[in-house]
Amino acid sequence: MFMKCFLAICLVASISLVSFNVFSNPSKWFNPCSDCGAINIHTSYAYSTSVTNNVREKEEITDITHILFGIGGSARTWNNRKNYSELWWEPNVTRGFVWLDEKPGENDTWPENSPPYRVSEDTSGFKYTCWFGDRSAVRIARIVKESFELGLKNVRWFVMGDDDTVFFTKNLVTVLGKYDHNQMYYIGGNSESVEQDLVHSYGMAYGGGGIAISYPLAEVLVKILDGCINRYHDFYGSDQKIGGCMAEIGVPLTRELGFHQMDIHGSPRGFLAAHPLAPIVSLHHLGVIHSLIPLMGRVDSVKKVIEAYKKDPSRIMQQSFCYDLKKNWSLSVSWGYSIQLYPGLMNAKELETPMRTFETWKGFEEPFTFNTRPNHIEPCQRPIEYYLDRVFELDNEETLTSYKRIGDYNKQCENENYTLALAVQMVNVTATILSPQVWRQAPHRQCCEVINGEEDSNIDTVLQIRIRSCNKWESVTLPFDINEGH
Repeated sequence: MFMKCFLAICLVASISLVSFNVFSNPSKWFNPCSDCGAINIHTSYAYSTSVTNNVREKEEITDITHILFGIGGSARTWNNRKNYSELWWEPNVTRGFVWLDEKPGENDTWPENSPPYRVSEDTSGFKYTCWFGDRSAVRIARIVKESFELGLKNVRWFVMGDDDTVFFTKNLVTVLGKYDHNQMYYIGGNSESVEQDLVHSYGMAYGGGGIAISYPLAEVLVKILDGCINRYHDFYGSDQKIGGCMAEIGVPLTRELGFHQMDIHGSPRGFLAAHPLAPIVSLHHLGVIHSLIPLMGRVDSVKKVIEAYKKDPSRIMQQSFCYDLKKNWSLSVSWGYSIQLYPGLMNAKELETPMRTFETWKGFEEPFTFNTRPNHIEPCQRPIEYYLDRVFELDNEETLTSYKRIGDYNKQCENENYTLALAVQMVNVTATILSPQVWRQAPHRQCCEVINGEEDSNIDTVLQIRIRSCNKWESVTLPFDINEGH
């Protein structure tokens, strides 16, 4: 009896030990039926997960070759508009086409630096009843469909824009790379003018600023697009018709702050000097708004900004602000674009709010879809403005940008603080090149500091600023309250 009990206890212990080994370390469990097709569930699951992760990791790396651009253009106006597309288009790198209403004239040689062209299909059979619009909206709305039907390989995103739109393609790749292209995404931005959003829609991507549609969504969209065009025949624009389709599919707009429709009139300098904390992706209506840089041609001013963009794509037009407390100066830096020097102390909320140097699309002072502050006529209340002059890439992964003062309207001010500030002819800014990975993190404005010393012989004519990552606990809080006006 004793022997039977002993054997039973040993048997139970052996089973427990085997069970423990199986479940605590399943990869060591031997499958005796290795030749009969049986599968070790645990080992197979771990392997398939590893493979899936490797594939997904590769898929997450989106680059410029995964984007197919569709640019709305016209054969009659391309020669006047091509300068904007040629600023960002890179032959043999970017993929896509300008879609024209007709074939260029026989005597017209297609520019080598322009995107290749395609002629849109005939759309005369579609309904269009918007009395204040143009039938070309139908043709342009179908660009995504005709682009998709080309059947080009390895396309993850279809991006539409206008022929007076400039894309910052590296930043576009950064933004789209945040999203899973295997899902249905509809990405873009609204109009800056409330009046436009009220008339057209807050829930659609405005086409001039750029519309990004993932491949799976395009696959669904092209099946119903022609029907949408007829159903929404009274809609004004191509982007509005596409927005109607998206409502039927049930995919909402994913807003990205770097897509700029630029539905404004006047000078964009106040808006771009306080750019949102997001990578800039596009600028539209460059042939309508004033030159980005005063006293410079429209195309040349964009070309100047692109010089800085090529040196540090992720940082272009990113705003930082700091103070020179020895002189009670406030400085706002829009890297690669402009600097505003205020001979007085302004709080951070004021500095991050765009100065209203522009009007709405219909010519009103407001409202906009973002906050603005007045652009004072009085010289003593306006900042001294400096604009990009030169950009250098230094040996230690840093850049040096210099900004020169343009215009002398502040000289009318007899304020003593202005007299001292007007002696500054140039501002130099050093900064470490910003990694695109920073846009995968929670947004955080970088800090800046005035680094001039009293021993600097050029302190009265050249201001030195450094932009850097903020230290722990650091803020730009002023050391005392501002009770006086500016």
